[in-house]
Amino acid sequence: MSSGAPELVDEARRLKLFAYLDAREHRRTYLAIMRLFASTLLADLSAGEVSAAIARAERRGEVAEGESRVETVIARLKQLVEWGNLVPGRREVVAASIAEFQHGSVRYQVSKLGVRVQRDVDQLLRTTEGAREVSRELLPAIAHGLDELLDRLARASLEHERDPRGKAAAKATERLAEQVTTLFLQHGELAATVRDFYAYLGQVVTRYHLMADEISGFRNLLVEYIQMVVEDVLRYTPSIAEVLTRKEFRSAVGRLLELLTPAGTLGSDIERSRGRRVEDWTELTDWFVDRPGRPSQVTALREATARAIGTLLATVKRATSGGGPEPGRRAELLKLAKWFDESTPDQAHTLAAAAFGLYSARNLAPAPEFDGDDERTPWADGPVLDITVSVRGRGDRGARGRTSRILDDPLGREQLLAEARDADARHTDTIAELAGAQGRLDRVTLSPAALGTLCGLLTDAMAQRERATDSGESGDPVGGLTLRIRPAEGTQTIRTERGVLELRNTAIEVTA
Repeated sequence: MSSGAPELVDEARRLKLFAYLDAREHRRTYLAIMRLFASTLLADLSAGEVSAAIARAERRGEVAEGESRVETVIARLKQLVEWGNLVPGRREVVAASIAEFQHGSVRYQVSKLGVRVQRDVDQLLRTTEGAREVSRELLPAIAHGLDELLDRLARASLEHERDPRGKAAAKATERLAEQVTTLFLQHGELAATVRDFYAYLGQVVTRYHLMADEISGFRNLLVEYIQMVVEDVLRYTPSIAEVLTRKEFRSAVGRLLELLTPAGTLGSDIERSRGRRVEDWTELTDWFVDRPGRPSQVTALREATARAIGTLLATVKRATSGGGPEPGRRAELLKLAKWFDESTPDQAHTLAAAAFGLYSARNLAPAPEFDGDDERTPWADGPVLDITVSVRGRGDRGARGRTSRILDDPLGREQLLAEARDADARHTDTIAELAGAQGRLDRVTLSPAALGTLCGLLTDAMAQRERATDSGESGDPVGGLTLRIRPAEGTQTIRTERGVLELRNTAIEVTA
């Protein structure tokens, strides 16, 4: 699949690559198999070789018993092939039996996407849940790398003009490729550390309760670390943005791509390294430079920092405040949890009934559907229910805080007044038109606005009648217009710009 056509990617097929991670019964076996294939370059293994490796993992307790049998391993391998993580292969072998031939001739190799998924999985499992340090030292490295890139590009262009196929030109192009690769590796690492750090920060600011040691750590995070990150960003990003927005730099990118991508040397389905496409340079520029209607990641970083500092300061202030009501019931809940831990099952039931009012009940309706929870799931492993701050802190669900202040909007007020004046002017013109048609409704042609007002008065007058043979009356008190309806023989015709209104056995009169 060509990397330049993401819209053609089969998402359903690729998402199946993650299916083995959610296999409840055999997930550990699938992980052991994929780690075996991903740990060696050009791994080409048979079911017997995989079975031997799974047997060693079984003895270490990493997989369930019985998973190392060849028949079981073959089933797991076929399932991974169906998901797309492995690809089957075959080669000639010397076998003493048909079974040995079947087990040895069919080989399995890992797919490219399967390796990438397993690599990301192992990296995720090794990652801690704490904050990740932002690689601030990469910002000056990127700034210096851009300047050096322009110098190397000029030297490479000069060498290619002298002798396109000479050793000097090839050496200059090789150094240019090294600089481009280094630059994008540095930017990729910087962007990854920034995303991870601010993802952790967003996770922290949503917490309501803080431990004593966490409060000290968050103070250092606020006062020292975040400030250093923002200072480095403000110091180096202007120079980087200035280089990326130069007119000569944008024109140099085209020459750079020509030197790094010789014509006819690569196929269209090859995944290129970063920096070899125009889209890569556009992405790099968008990370540092604002565009109309599309702020850069640097701007988003500054805004996120301001929000995070404000939220963390409020959290730390609430947790360390000595006056006022207690912000939460953490101490009481910890004491209650200790009582539960030290009590017998009967005492725990009594304690739960006393603490939460969970007395016995008789359910006459069918049991509701549980989402991943049943009577065999411990409460600690069951689904988590989000509790609002007012319930946690005060035990009630009432809204807190003052009513929002109504903001004064002079422009909006003037617009509404202008619209009201226009509506009054149109209504006055309509009333004047109907008043001018007094006594000769069947001889004039009404405008759409006059017809709408007439129909509204006609509806009100008809609603005043108790029977169809009665008369009715309605009026417009603002415009001083009155409409009377009475039974009459024949048909009254009212002409308008959009058609004709006929009233049978009914007559209407309009008086001003």
